[in-house]
Amino acid sequence: MALTAFSMNKIQLIGNLGKDAETRFTTNNVSVTSFGLATTSRIKGKDGNWINETTWHNIVAFSLSDYIKNILKKGKKFYIEGRISKRDYTDKDGNKRYSVDVIADLIIPFESGGESSGPREDFQSNQNQISEPDIQVEDNDDLPF
Repeated sequence: MALTAFSMNKIQLIGNLGKDAETRFTTNNVSVTSFGLATTSRIKGKDGNWINETTWHNIVAFSLSDYIKNILKKGKKFYIEGRISKRDYTDKDGNKRYSVDVIADLIIPFESGGESSGPREDFQSNQNQISEPDIQVEDNDDLPF
């Protein structure tokens, strides 16, 4: 297989739900669960101060277990792994619209019942402590590459 024929469509996200997930069913009785996931990045603004930049992702998952559907609640943190999908549709006014969704293959809760079951960060208490890393480059002539 030629390397030029290879492609990949994979996304990994860690973020918080913006509202409770909604589940509907197709005509073939397949459950389709959708929700918004917010991810936040820290970037340095033009004035040199660090600011938060939030990106919202539309997540769609098929045939989730009842357990997962019941814990997809507003504010909860999840790890989502899946692929990016673009869809076209016509809205109720007849306008053509486009949507970019993440089709989830894997959903892992970072919290369950108030106790941490995975990595968890208290972003509010750490946000002022984040600074640009101090990277020092050494001249290593003896490295083989």
